[in-house]
Amino acid sequence: MTQQTRDTRRTETATEYSGTGRPAADAARATVVVTGATGRTGSRVAAAARAAGLTVRAASRARGFDWREESTWQPVLRGADAAYLVHPSDVGAPDAPDAVRLARTAVGVGVRRLVLLSARGEEQALPTERALAESGARWTVVRSAWFAQNFSEGPLLAELREGGELVFAGGAVRAPFVDVRDVADVVVAALTGGDRYAGRTPEVSGPRLLTFGEAVAEVSVAAGRELRYRAVAPRDYGARLAGFGVPPEEVEFLVGLFASLLDGRNAHVSDGVRQVLGRAPRDFAEFAQKAAAAGTWRP
Repeated sequence: MTQQTRDTRRTETATEYSGTGRPAADAARATVVVTGATGRTGSRVAAAARAAGLTVRAASRARGFDWREESTWQPVLRGADAAYLVHPSDVGAPDAPDAVRLARTAVGVGVRRLVLLSARGEEQALPTERALAESGARWTVVRSAWFAQNFSEGPLLAELREGGELVFAGGAVRAPFVDVRDVADVVVAALTGGDRYAGRTPEVSGPRLLTFGEAVAEVSVAAGRELRYRAVAPRDYGARLAGFGVPPEEVEFLVGLFASLLDGRNAHVSDGVRQVLGRAPRDFAEFAQKAAAAGTWRP
C-alpha cells in the first residue's frame, strides 16, 4: 500500500467517523476507548482501529480502568469520540446491565458512539443491550457467534494442548464459529461508519456449521497431532468448573448459559460480516491452519 493510498483511506475513515459528512481534521485525532484492550476481542479491536487510522486509548486494569469502580470511568472516557464495550465476564451476567451504566457516563462526557459486544441467542444479554440503547448514545450492538479463538486461547486451549482432549458441554450441537478478527473488523466499521450502523444489531458468524467435535477434528488435522473432544452435560461441566475454583454463583450462571445457548438455537449462519464488510467471513479451517503454524497446540 502506498503512502498516498494510506492517506486517502485515513481521510475516508475520518469523513465516515465524523457522522456529519464533513471530514475530521485528521483521523488520528479521533480517539476510541477500547475496554478489555488486552483481551481476546479488545486486543484485536485495538489493532484494527489503529490500522484504520484511529487513536486507541486502552482501558484495562493495568491502566487504571475497572468496570466495577465508577470513579475510574470518566478519566479514561473524557475527550474520547467513541468506545468499544466488552463486559469482563459475560454480557448476560447479572451485573452487566448495571455496569453498562458506563454508557451514560460516556455520553455525559461527550463520547458520541458506543459499540457493545453481545452474543447471538443469549436472552440473558437483552437487559444489557437495553441499558445501552437507553443511554442516549449512538449505539451499535454486535452479536457474535462462538469464537473460533476459544480453541486457541484461554482455558479450552490449555486442555487441548496439555491433555490432548477438550471436555465441554457442547454436545453434538452445530455452531458457526466466527474468527475474532472478523468481529473486530465489524466493530471498527461500526465505530467509523457515521450513523450507518447507529441503532443496529448486526449478527456475525463464520460461514459454516460445525459441531465442537468436528471443530476439534479440524484443529487436530491442522496441528498434526491427535486431539479429542468429549461431550458432557452442562451440569457436569459446572462441576468441573467448581473443581477449578470458579465461584459457585459464576458456575450456576454458566451452567444455565450453556444449557440455553447450546440447545440448537444458534445452529444457523448469520450474514453480518458480509452486510457490514462486503466480504465473506473467514473460514474455521483458515483459523486452524494459522494458529497451528504458530505452534498454538504443540504440547
